[in-house]
Amino acid sequence: MSPLTRRVVQAILFEGIAVSVVAPAMAWMFDQPVSSTLGLAVLMSGIALAWNYAFNTAFERWEARQAVKGRSWRRRLAHGALFEGGLVVMLVPVMAWWLDTTLWKAFVADLGILAFFFVYGIAFTWTFDRVFGLPQSARPLPPT
Repeated sequence: MSPLTRRVVQAILFEGIAVSVVAPAMAWMFDQPVSSTLGLAVLMSGIALAWNYAFNTAFERWEARQAVKGRSWRRRLAHGALFEGGLVVMLVPVMAWWLDTTLWKAFVADLGILAFFFVYGIAFTWTFDRVFGLPQSARPLPPT
């Protein structure tokens, strides 16, 4: 599949699964109705979807320039940490506003969500690569 199609499919699958897990979990964690947390989860997903596309585009450009090809666990961990770090900066203010709480409380509450997404992101990407194959940027170069 083309790099563009791959990124779109990956992002939509990732966010679709995430919303279906996160909305009920946030309803339980914050003692909110699912209708409210579903709205927050969809908003957060939209932000994350845009970030996913932008981040993975940049990551794959960087990855294509690396001498060592493939996706080691070290590279996957770096990918996950950088991706989630960017989301913290964007999503904590949104959560604080939506839940009418302080940035600190939203950050602390977000830690559990971030821990889930860190593990989920690595597992999802590994599974996605196994099902759809590695992107061109991570494939070994053909022998010369």
